[in-house]
Amino acid sequence: MTISEAINARHSVRSYRNKTIPADIVNLLNEEIATCNRESGLNIQLVTNETSAFDGLMAHYGKFSGVQNYIALVGKKTADFDEKCGYYGERIALFAQTLGLNTCWVAMTVSKDTVKKNIRINNGEKLGIVISLGYGTTNGEPHKSKSMETLCSSSDKPDWFIKGMEAALLAPTAMNQQKFFFTQDGKNVSAKSTGGFYSKVDLGIVKYHFEIGAGKENFNWT
Repeated sequence: MTISEAINARHSVRSYRNKTIPADIVNLLNEEIATCNRESGLNIQLVTNETSAFDGLMAHYGKFSGVQNYIALVGKKTADFDEKCGYYGERIALFAQTLGLNTCWVAMTVSKDTVKKNIRINNGEKLGIVISLGYGTTNGEPHKSKSMETLCSSSDKPDWFIKGMEAALLAPTAMNQQKFFFTQDGKNVSAKSTGGFYSKVDLGIVKYHFEIGAGKENFNWT
């Protein structure tokens, strides 16, 4: 499965089977995480075979069950921290999808205090958001989406921009709010948050989707 195929196949999954992720898959995930950390300066970490972070009331309220693996998005407290978490977190989530795993972005319905006990947080760093990971009891379901016309403005609607927007529309966002807007003029593209909670994380997620759909060689971020 390619990353483009993973964009279409990946849906949020909150219920997981009691199945251990094989060591070779864990190694591949850690290699991808290490690459993302080098590129981004983040301190993303994979936690496996740990059930207590999703064993509280909030996790049950969020309809999570069987979670025993997760990705912790950690990094320095910079202005672009949330957007980086979204961009690189989704890159890892889609990579996990190509390995046959399911994921879900988690904001409030996880015990962050428990997560912090199972990861390393260096001075000047913080835990941003978490991604649950494992073999889902289902593959999830597609989310409803706003129309492309309401989420972008394009000078000439080139094919690469349309493909980028199609990928962006498939991106997961907090409560499916899709609070983003893309503008295209020639080869220049800008993407902005239009408000809402966790919208900066969402912006990073949709920008990664857009890059995969459009092809990074076809445009410049402005």
